[in-house]
Amino acid sequence: MRLERLNYNKIKIFLTFDDLLERGLTKEDLWQNAPKVQQLFRDMMLEANKELGFEADGPIAVEVFSLQAQGMVVIVTKEQLEEGLEEDFSDEFIEMQVTLDESEDILYEFATLEDIISLAGRLYPLGVESGALYSFEDRFYLLLEDDSALLGKEDLIAILAEYGNSSTITVYRLMEYGRKLMEERAVAQLYHYFVAK
Repeated sequence: MRLERLNYNKIKIFLTFDDLLERGLTKEDLWQNAPKVQQLFRDMMLEANKELGFEADGPIAVEVFSLQAQGMVVIVTKEQLEEGLEEDFSDEFIEMQVTLDESEDILYEFATLEDIISLAGRLYPLGVESGALYSFEDRFYLLLEDDSALLGKEDLIAILAEYGNSSTITVYRLMEYGRKLMEERAVAQLYHYFVAK
């Protein structure tokens, strides 16, 4: 579980599917309001309080984004209470508005361009040529489609994980604020420009 403060009243929590498995949960369990899911949320809020000083008291909005074969991003926003309503909420009560969304995108983050070039050298011979390459806040991002006939999605994700990390930012944020370096066939272009020269 990785936590990040986005601003004074909003945090982002990234959960891998291994984090869920350790708690006996699957991705499908998160769409239900089971006791295990409630316990997971309480654990996340305790961790956020301990690491970031973020207290989930009063009404909060929770957005859960499922990333394709990578994990979940949970955005928690503390909503402002109107004057006079604060005494209605006890410390044990949290009012949640939950939004769930699932992404089919395969988006990975890399520390250096060299990491992506090495990855291209590995993926291109396996038939993977697609992808869009972005840069954002001194990191590089590769957005892939699952287009390989030779390589299954799990194998593709396993190879990507050797060179980078699954991204905790959404593809929409990347498209809006990031810089597009290669719009299409990024793996093929990187291979031809840097590996097969």
